Amino acid sequence: MSKELIEAITEMREGDAVEITRKLLDSGTDPVQILDACREAMGIIGRRFETGESFIPELMLAGDILGQISAVVKPRIQQAGEGKKLGKVVLGTVQGDIHDIAKDIVGFMLDINGFEVTDLGVDAPPAKFVEAVKQTGAKIVGLSGFLTLAFDPMKFTVQALKDAGLTDVKVMIGGGQIDEQIRQYTGADAYGKDAMAAVAIAKSWA
Repeated sequence: MSKELIEAITEMREGDAVEITRKLLDSGTDPVQILDACREAMGIIGRRFETGESFIPELMLAGDILGQISAVVKPRIQQAGEGKKLGKVVLGTVQGDIHDIAKDIVGFMLDINGFEVTDLGVDAPPAKFVEAVKQTGAKIVGLSGFLTLAFDPMKFTVQALKDAGLTDVKVMIGGGQIDEQIRQYTGADAYGKDAMAAVAIAKSWA
């Protein structure tokens, strides 16, 4: 039935995906297996997006489907005592940018992989990241930005964290045209080309 769930997600059958999730849980399926199926489905959708087979609307719908599945699965994980967190992450789209699709998918993937995520939303100024890190004690910060105008705010945010004495915090960036050159420009510790890369980076720092 996990294959049915993967197909429902990748084919954007929202209602079916949620219903299959409920049936899997009711039949005693391990919630982690359901989340593994979600990860596999997102990998398929991500590859389709990279090759031009799917577009932004599909990513938006996929994010919505994942959110609904997460709402169904997470209480079961907590009941089963499998809610141990690997660490805390502060995530947000930087100041001047209001794109949140990729950020939301990264947040979901970090969440189901065992991280406690504080999502600052979009157009978040450097001071907001600094405040959130101080309040949560997070050791990982994720900066998202789709537009080229996000590069400077990313750089300013990295510097603001250093200026606040938060030198033990690791920063990863992602979105749009982010590459190694932009990572060096911003001073971030790493960049991820997609949500799974972000998860791998976060796990390496946990």
